Amino acid sequence: MNDAEEVSQLDYSQDVGDNGAYYTVDEALSAAGFGKFQFLVLAYAGLGAVVDAMEVMILSFIGPSVKSVWGLSSAQESLITTVVFAGMLVGAYFWGIVADNCGRRKGLLSVAVVTTVTAFLSAFSPNYISLLVLRMLVGTGLAGGPVYSSWFLEFVPPGNRGLWMVIFSTFWTVGTVLEALLAWIIMPKLGWRWLLGLSSVPCFATLAFYGWTIESPRYLCTKGRVKDAYNVLKKVAAVNQTELPFGMLVCDNVPEANEELLSRHRNKFANYKAAFSSLFPLFSSRLIRTTLLVWVVYFGNSFLYYGVILLTSELSSGEARCISTTPNLNDDYSLYRDTFITSLAELPGLVLSAVLVDKAGRKMSLVLMYGAGFLFLLPLVIHEHEFLTTVLLFGARMCFIGTFTVAGIYCPEIYPTSVRTTGVGVASAVGRIAGMICPVVAVQFISGCEMTAAILLFEAVAIVSGVGALLFPLETKGRKLTDIVSS
Repeated sequence: MNDAEEVSQLDYSQDVGDNGAYYTVDEALSAAGFGKFQFLVLAYAGLGAVVDAMEVMILSFIGPSVKSVWGLSSAQESLITTVVFAGMLVGAYFWGIVADNCGRRKGLLSVAVVTTVTAFLSAFSPNYISLLVLRMLVGTGLAGGPVYSSWFLEFVPPGNRGLWMVIFSTFWTVGTVLEALLAWIIMPKLGWRWLLGLSSVPCFATLAFYGWTIESPRYLCTKGRVKDAYNVLKKVAAVNQTELPFGMLVCDNVPEANEELLSRHRNKFANYKAAFSSLFPLFSSRLIRTTLLVWVVYFGNSFLYYGVILLTSELSSGEARCISTTPNLNDDYSLYRDTFITSLAELPGLVLSAVLVDKAGRKMSLVLMYGAGFLFLLPLVIHEHEFLTTVLLFGARMCFIGTFTVAGIYCPEIYPTSVRTTGVGVASAVGRIAGMICPVVAVQFISGCEMTAAILLFEAVAIVSGVGALLFPLETKGRKLTDIVSS
């Protein structure tokens, strides 16, 4: 902390006075309520989720098209998807470090720049190799998705946090439905390059509206910038036309946590070193069990969710002629129609999540939806008619977007602010490994007429993920967010 910041913090202490009354960030947010300010934050964070969904969903369409145009093999086609998840794997931990050590706003800007530039340029890829490189860089940018969700979460009062995080997740669904609809309109007439170019438009919007963003008060509080956190909370209350509680803002409900404000110097090398050791607290005695189980669930979510998407694409694009029962299954119209229909499954999936998450709790919601998804996939072990296959994939996708959503609520809630985006980022990185493996299963197994083996693998992943969720040590429903890792 420099001298100017120290003076600023001391001015804050003099302004509010030490009257013996204290309040935490959670109490301040509860007093300010969920109002216009949070809706603006939700709009920007939601825009980031739309971008992520569109850029991931597009993989269902450009793979078969590029394969046909450039004469690629099935392995080369699946690599187009795999490199995106490889980029996500690289970026997930990196963006967590940036957001936890440099601030949420800098994280948001960095993510927006990388995603926008590479997504747009990929539409002009002259050959297969350049397309792979650019899409991998897009994946690196998309790995910053947890920065958007963590940033929004840190402005939400604790009372209805689960419901609002489900509402935030609807933006992902909007992105998937929008991309499926855009592909249905664009691909038959204009081709994959136009689809890539037009799909990058929301990316430019994240840059255009970046000026509206504001730093998270939780982040500011953990960095000892209590006056700045107080000013942000005061702005939240002003925009919502409410008042903050009487007293002095403190971190983590203890006044002693603010003793750092009076420190004269901070070791810059220690801060630099901390940026690269953010992973260590995740393996502390308090968090290691949670961390490992979260990884199991995130791996399962990515494998199952993207597996259902790729199953829909592969079964509808003519790759699985050996199990086709009707000619209609092999035309392009069937691909866009079936993908659009199964994308709509995310809407009831989110409604189901909203109903369960604050009633049954996070853990039981995950277990119930993994079980239902298991049942929807089970009949696909044997070859089914096209209509029944679409219905079953619809149901499975409904359940797995639900598990994705609830896990996305649980993970940021269970980690303290000091390691929140790192924890979520690393968990997302583990999910990206599943995303890298999944195309091999969906494309190679099905094109090789091994549908039964693919489905049984998905079923096994669903079982393991459900057990992992059941073993979570804590239920976070109604639990206040913490700011530091306690011993």
